[in-house]
Amino acid sequence: MVKIALNKKVASVIARDKKVMLTTTKESFPFVADHGSGDYVYDIAGNRFIDFSSFISVYNLGVNSNREIREAAKTQIDRLMHAAFTDYYAELPVRFAEELLRMFPSGFGRVFLSNSGTEANEAALKFSKLFTKRSYIMAFYNSFHGRTMGSLSMTASKTVQREHFGPFANAVHVPFAYCYRCPFKLTHPGCGFACVDFIRKQPLKHEINGKEIAAFFIEPVQGEGGYIVPPKDYFKEIKRITDDYGMLLVADEVQSGYMRTGRFLALDNFGVTADIYSMAKAVGGGLPIGVTITKKNLGDIPAGSHANTFGGNLVAVASAYASIKYLRRNKRRLESEARSKGRHILKRLSRLKEEYEIVGDVRGIGMMLAIELVRSKKTKEPAVKEREAVLNDAFMNGLLLLPAGESTIRLIPPITMRLDHIDKGLDILEDAIKKARA
Repeated sequence: MVKIALNKKVASVIARDKKVMLTTTKESFPFVADHGSGDYVYDIAGNRFIDFSSFISVYNLGVNSNREIREAAKTQIDRLMHAAFTDYYAELPVRFAEELLRMFPSGFGRVFLSNSGTEANEAALKFSKLFTKRSYIMAFYNSFHGRTMGSLSMTASKTVQREHFGPFANAVHVPFAYCYRCPFKLTHPGCGFACVDFIRKQPLKHEINGKEIAAFFIEPVQGEGGYIVPPKDYFKEIKRITDDYGMLLVADEVQSGYMRTGRFLALDNFGVTADIYSMAKAVGGGLPIGVTITKKNLGDIPAGSHANTFGGNLVAVASAYASIKYLRRNKRRLESEARSKGRHILKRLSRLKEEYEIVGDVRGIGMMLAIELVRSKKTKEPAVKEREAVLNDAFMNGLLLLPAGESTIRLIPPITMRLDHIDKGLDILEDAIKKARA
């Protein structure tokens, strides 16, 4: 394997960034993006990387999308970039909404366009309160729904994300079905979904009447919290709770949706339909767009109760429209690719789990996969430093990865990535794990 060559230009950009940019979530490895296509991305030093991040699950159809999507955006730039869609009318966002709704179950018919995942969740939060005339929200521990104030009230992944930003909106948090680290020290299926029983017997009995809760926000697969996949029937039990109390079920599909799990909607893997969905990331094919989709029977919202300036931006929508048309034309192939490649990756990760003490758990659906590192399989102590070493070593050997949770690495290559490139990336990952183990 060829080591990545760093140079003064890389160091200079990072030093300049630290002087003028407020700190965000930059990784420890020195990646400075320049260009990319398909399965690969290049930094400003000319180094080539296999992309196992899809740039946070944005490039589901390949790095820098594909020519069809790029050309649609370029063409729209020369026509009109911004049309103040929430104040005036434009046809392109309507065409996009019509095309998008064809991917949803029957009964969905209203769309709101925004600029990001957190905005899509803010909209879902406000709409659920409008529709139900209720004040409270329920969400999970370990969840991530965004960093603006409303969505942050539902986020409960890391304390640093919430520190000093309260008070928050009225949100009640409950345990998720994180079976590898069950808070009740039980094992599924013998547990009988103790985590669901807890919701009924504790917060809904002692803290809040369920009839005051507007919506239960879920991630079908918890993303930033660690790519945590619940048991198959779990959300059917959650749906019983929402039905019993008249809550709306809101599915945050920002990271898990858009074919990432082998289904357009990740929640479809669990045999449940939500009342409201939020999507973003891969929808725009690389340009910023958020979408909130509601059931027709929920009705409309009052004029002026929610809007924005850039939602429905014509360039972003042109890219999203070209992307959804491409996805619909190639739906069966992309579904098959996500599932078969995902099974291939999971099989290889499972072998790593058998061979290396540091690999505590592997999990995922489709091409939304994770490997959780521990210092000991017996104690399950999170291998935080070891994960950083793996990420950095993989980077230095040409593989771009992202962390999640406390000691998890997420594997989210483009759905279209060639199998030999996937295997090459997995070889680099295994080599890094060998070194971290030593």
